[in-house]
Amino acid sequence: MASVTNQMITADDLSTGGLLPTEYAAEVIQDAAKSSVMLTRARQIQMSTRTRTQPVLDSLPIAYWVGGDTGLKQTTKQKWAGLSITAEEIAAIVPIPEAIIEDTSINLWGEIRPRLAAAVGLKFDQSCIFGTDKPSSFPDGIAVTAKAQGNYVAQGTGADLGVDVASLAEKMAKQGFNVNGFAAQPGLNWQLTALRDSNGRPVYSPDLQTPGSGNLYGYPLNEVSNGAWNESVAVMLLADWSNFVVGIRKDITFKLLDQAVITDDTGKVVLNLAQQDCVALRCVFRAGFQIANPVTALQSNKTKRYPAGIITPAAVAA
Repeated sequence: MASVTNQMITADDLSTGGLLPTEYAAEVIQDAAKSSVMLTRARQIQMSTRTRTQPVLDSLPIAYWVGGDTGLKQTTKQKWAGLSITAEEIAAIVPIPEAIIEDTSINLWGEIRPRLAAAVGLKFDQSCIFGTDKPSSFPDGIAVTAKAQGNYVAQGTGADLGVDVASLAEKMAKQGFNVNGFAAQPGLNWQLTALRDSNGRPVYSPDLQTPGSGNLYGYPLNEVSNGAWNESVAVMLLADWSNFVVGIRKDITFKLLDQAVITDDTGKVVLNLAQQDCVALRCVFRAGFQIANPVTALQSNKTKRYPAGIITPAAVAA
């Protein structure tokens, strides 16, 4: 059987509509992950229903000294709170001229796939990181909440960006969270290449095989280059990524539209498929997002801890 990458899509393939075959669905998810830092770094769970409850540690057990030889051992509890994750839809529509569909020598899937992936990744990152156009079931954006919780350092506070990052990571460590990865604005890799520690050794190691990625202090760093990053809010995001949960449903649909009229938000007609001899390929991706803020041994007050922090531009530090 030919691989999905090399397989052609004919008019008959497109006309079936309905559920996307398993091999195609898996590839859409993988491609979306390549263009989305959230689908790359956050912890993923599978959702068999629209809503799923994920347990989160809410209180720690307490140990007691036993008084004397006959003292009584006390009981303690460990509590869990439910974190609700709701799968929401992200959709993209790609118009295709009918003349192209008739030409079976063209790998239509290879042309459409990266555009669908980029659209999904852009929308998902915007909603999760900055809260832009987010569904009501999603929590506030990571960067926005980190700033509100006080987990931020303005760029230029320390001697260089490396010092700023280390200062913020130390603050998060004292809350009980360990930074294990970074996301950053496009181009930040070039700022980091000149950074050195106190012994003159580079603290940043760019990945020469994958432009826009590397390792900072031994942890992976990804530039968010899909257009989702808001440089007026943050320069870099530091996170304990295990506490950011993305729930993915497998019921991705793939449908051909051939008689529809596509309009924008104002009702203006963008494309009339029947009149303009086009069809439109619609992809729907369903995913949910939640942030766990579990109790830690170092900070029991959830208002004084958060599993992420941001380096802000100096102009918006106040």
